[in-house]
Amino acid sequence: MSQPAWWTTGAGLRAVVLAPLSLLYGAAADAHRALSRPVRAAVPVISIGNLVAGGAGKTPVTLWLAERLLARGRRPAVLSRGHGRSGRADLEVLPGTQARLAGDEPLLLKHRCPGALIFVGPRRARLARLAVVQGADVLLLDDGLQHHALARDLDVVVVDASNAFGNGHRLPWGPLRDSPALLSRLPRALLWLTRCDLPRDPGAPRGDVESVFEPGECRLPGPEAERLDLRDKQVFLFAGVARPASFVSTVRALGARIFGERWFPDHHRYSSADLAALRATGASLLLTTEKDLVRIEPSLLAGPPPIAALPVSLRVGRGEAAIDAALDGILAGPNPHRQAF
Repeated sequence: MSQPAWWTTGAGLRAVVLAPLSLLYGAAADAHRALSRPVRAAVPVISIGNLVAGGAGKTPVTLWLAERLLARGRRPAVLSRGHGRSGRADLEVLPGTQARLAGDEPLLLKHRCPGALIFVGPRRARLARLAVVQGADVLLLDDGLQHHALARDLDVVVVDASNAFGNGHRLPWGPLRDSPALLSRLPRALLWLTRCDLPRDPGAPRGDVESVFEPGECRLPGPEAERLDLRDKQVFLFAGVARPASFVSTVRALGARIFGERWFPDHHRYSSADLAALRATGASLLLTTEKDLVRIEPSLLAGPPPIAALPVSLRVGRGEAAIDAALDGILAGPNPHRQAF
């Protein structure tokens, strides 16, 4: 499966058409960052973001940090825009919240880390106030690198070590939302590399943290939660994620026989017609990602054939000490410059 054109090439007709737009985008984004006057929350703020448009693994890193903070006895809250949701009202995400109201990633975070508070809304400074009132003592900004309204104490920048910056150009000519030069200008940052088990991109920077994604146990949905062994099982893959190639390689490495594939736009909301068409393929199992599964109404999950999700977890191979040192630096003791807003 090939990467989108903006990941692999920067020449030809595409460059002629999109290079001027890329320059305008970069100038506007840089000006917006320079002119922003962020407000400071009453508790420490950690931003988790990336330089490119999707696919680096921000959500698994956010989940890992939330679990780490809970293990330290903290009360973390994740603040998210809730991309792809309907409505703009501020909302606390609870286990029974519908994906269309919360967005898929916030709901997945709540499913995987029920001890964390999760809030979605268009203004994260306002969400920060709600979270602090609810008892949060540290805030995680999901996809926060390009968010400038709320001051942060630590930037965790997530980079795919196998394809760090695509063709090296800004949107829409390339995948970059910010220039890699930004890394040297962040006052307190932790560079977190993902997919370090794949061949390393020669242009990838050296990270403070290195990690890999590992598949978990695949189970059928429902009260029985029957475990599935994917070896030699015929599966049809579908998903609405930014870079499905990683999902395909993970499933293939587990020994499944891939019967077919269908890819939807990122954050696609599945209809009954979508699922009927997938079931008509004749596969014995429809397999998707956890993020996609939360976007499917429970009443549509029953087969035949059944729909299952392959969970993926993040394992840190190097840099746990760097993570803990960074957390110690922002969590130890009160900050005399911090004021409730």
